[in-house]
This record gives sequence, C-alpha cells and structure tokens, in this order.
Amino acid sequence: MAFELPNLPYDYDALAPYMSRETLEYHHDKHHLAYVTNGNKLAEDAGLSGLSLEEVVKKSYGTNQPLFNNAGQHYNHIHFWKWMKKGGGGTSLPGKLDAAIKSDLGGYDKFRADFIAAGTGQFGSGWAWLSVKNGKLEISKTPNGENPLVHGASPILGVDVWEHSYYIDYRNARPKYLEAFVDNLINWDYVLEMYEAATK
Repeated sequence: MAFELPNLPYDYDALAPYMSRETLEYHHDKHHLAYVTNGNKLAEDAGLSGLSLEEVVKKSYGTNQPLFNNAGQHYNHIHFWKWMKKGGGGTSLPGKLDAAIKSDLGGYDKFRADFIAAGTGQFGSGWAWLSVKNGKLEISKTPNGENPLVHGASPILGVDVWEHSYYIDYRNARPKYLEAFVDNLINWDYVLEMYEAATK
C-alpha cells in the first residue's frame, strides 16, 4: 500500500499561536513529504510495498533501518496531525479516558507532568508517548522515528520533539513547546478514538 501525504485536518493558521503556519508548512509540506517519498521507494526496493503501514514499520524494525526511519516517521506524523486541534488540550477529557488516566497514571496532573518530562528528557530527536500496553496506559519516550508499535504497545497520543517541530516557534525551549501542546493543542477526541481501538 503506497504511502500518501495526508492533508492537514485544519488550516495552516488554525493552531497559532501555539504552532505557527510557518512550522506547519515546513513540518508537513517538507519533512513529512520527504518521509513519504523516501518510504515509498525504500518499501518498493524491499518488496514490502504491498503491506499496511503498521506491518512495514514492524517488519523493518531492526532489519532495514532506512525504511524503518521513514515508515516510522510517516506513521507517527499521520497521527500527530490528528492529535492536535484548534482549542484543544486542557483538562476536559472524555470520561473513559479520564478514568483510565486516574487509575493507570495517578490522575491528570501526574500524567501532564510525566508526559512533559518524557518529552523534555528525550535526548536529541524523538517522541514522547501515551500508549496502551497489556490493557494499561503507560508513558514512554523513543529516539528518532521509533514508536511503541515495535515495543508491543498501541500508541494513543504522541508528541514530536524533533527540533523541526518547535524551533521556529520556541527556539530551544522544548519544555515550553510541550506545555503548549498539552495545555492548548491535544485533540482528546482522537486520543479517545485510538484508546477505544486499542482496548477492544
């Protein structure tokens, strides 16, 4: 299945001032497009172009690093755009998610602190995640394009901490970017959709 660059689910100005038009133009139109273009070529060369994206990510992990880098980043970004929305973030979570965060992670405030700490503590490029593993929520971080799929978990929320995701708007202040993401951008409805799919 060929990789395709999805359209953003909102206008390029929709996430301002927390994520600017310029950041989205570079991040979506250039960086994500490059993962799609390179990933398609590498998947075809590896004879994996007929598989789903999730299967390509899992099969290439530890066996074909260039393909894994691009396929992993394509998967991550498809969801990253949907994990944000205008007027998002904050503490008004859907009931089922709120209950799971209380029981598995010690409540919203602890989730917020631990999620931001995971993103801040990821050395160099990578991601911070909220995932379902063995029926429970967990917070983790991964380097580069790696994601929880290859560690037996189902990601339901992720934040990109590569510099191209925040440097135009925040320069080197990664914690401020992460605070803005959690407090003002998270699309909790999409997180719930992924949580429900992961806990079926």
